[in-house]
Amino acid sequence: QIAVDAAHQIIVAQRLATNPADYAALLPLVDQARANLGRKHREVSGDSGFATEANLAGLADRGVRPYLSPGRIRHGETDPTAGRVLKRKPLMQAMADTIRKAGRRSRYRLRKQVVEPVFGPIKQARGFRQFLLRGLTNVRDEWPMLCTVHNLLKLHRAAP
Repeated sequence: QIAVDAAHQIIVAQRLATNPADYAALLPLVDQARANLGRKHREVSGDSGFATEANLAGLADRGVRPYLSPGRIRHGETDPTAGRVLKRKPLMQAMADTIRKAGRRSRYRLRKQVVEPVFGPIKQARGFRQFLLRGLTNVRDEWPMLCTVHNLLKLHRAAP
């Protein structure tokens, strides 16, 4: 997983996890990005894998405005709950209401425009389809190197 600066598409935090469930990675990514940048974020957007009551509460504690969909939004739709009522999850219900009210202007919809253009060049331009090293320790060393290469190339292209 990566956290990306929306303005420049620079990777500001990265994390490699063996668990396919994303929800546990959000707060450590936010904390790592804050430590790397030396300042807190104003807002964070992510897909439905990051949306939990605990993550929404953790972001509120950190003073970060979240945009996390509590459910999958199908193409052309704006309702993140698809008719479900989240009675026992007030933060998730409030987030669903926020995304639904904003409709197509929702900040949540920008998440694909921020992260996917970073994964695309890593996979396509650099041909990264699988890790070259074996073993979790080695892979945890390889992923930050790939992220650093991405950032260096972005900075090089941006330099006058």
